[in-house]
Amino acid sequence: MRKLVILFALMLSITSAAQKNETMIVRLAEIEVYPQYLKEYLEFANEVDRLSVEREPGVVCLYPMQSAEDSTKIRILEIYASEEAYQQHLKTDHFQKYKQGTLHMVKDLKLPTMKPLDPETMKLIFKKQR
Repeated sequence: MRKLVILFALMLSITSAAQKNETMIVRLAEIEVYPQYLKEYLEFANEVDRLSVEREPGVVCLYPMQSAEDSTKIRILEIYASEEAYQQHLKTDHFQKYKQGTLHMVKDLKLPTMKPLDPETMKLIFKKQR
């Protein structure tokens, strides 16, 4: 859990310019997959995350993670430049392929919107990574 919190903090500070944009959308998708579909689900998830980051300028981050304790629990840190970027993402062919292809695989899905606790400190974290 601590690593997830640290990762979340790191990703929120991708660039200082992004932090100044108060319209950014940040979510931590909480997904539980039926065990019999796990391998297939991971293939869909990896593809949509990769294509979204590569092709969509408004997708700042899609960072998928799998629980070490329960492999059927997936978390995806999602950061979009704006609400408009998020809405555009939902309409892309690669997202629709993922969404429609995995509907029967997902046991539970929550999409809470998050906000950084201290955006100024978050900026410092990525400066250390350069």
